[in-house]
Amino acid sequence: MATTSDVRVGTTIRYNGELCTVFEWEHRTPGNLRAFYQAKLKSMKTGKMLENRFRSGEEVEIVRVERKKYQYLYRDGDSFVFMDQETFEQINVDASIIGESAKFLKESEVIDILFSESNEIIFAELPITVVLRIDKTDPGVRGDTATGGSKPATLETGAVVNVPLFLNEGDYIKVDTRTGEYLERVKQS
Repeated sequence: MATTSDVRVGTTIRYNGELCTVFEWEHRTPGNLRAFYQAKLKSMKTGKMLENRFRSGEEVEIVRVERKKYQYLYRDGDSFVFMDQETFEQINVDASIIGESAKFLKESEVIDILFSESNEIIFAELPITVVLRIDKTDPGVRGDTATGGSKPATLETGAVVNVPLFLNEGDYIKVDTRTGEYLERVKQS
């Protein structure tokens, strides 16, 4: 077991039975009280940010993870098929590991997959933003502005996102995969 002094930002630890990535790790020594570590952790399973204090010298379970790039090929029932960029080996990843962001996954997209020491898939990390084409939406009308409201649009992956009124079918937009929100229109050349 490692202690709190071995933990750094970016380390993966097991906290309350969940795998978490350390986002902030600050050593504090307040006046005449005992020293402690103030931590901000992000749960790999839920994506929620957690805050906790660890006593100085407390034992912490550090989990070694290996990050590899994989290319998305296709969906096969309840799993997604990915190909290793170096060895061209194909693996199946359960839909529950990818989570809600799976609706923004399009063919040939490259993502990071994290493996535990026992070669078990623990997390799939999509890019923060993706560029997708609008397949279905109500047509934009002359006079619609960027601040005038929004309408639902179905994207090429099947996801539905609220977009400004001036966007039309065939336009490309940038979407945040963490929140599912429209960010901006993208010019495709």
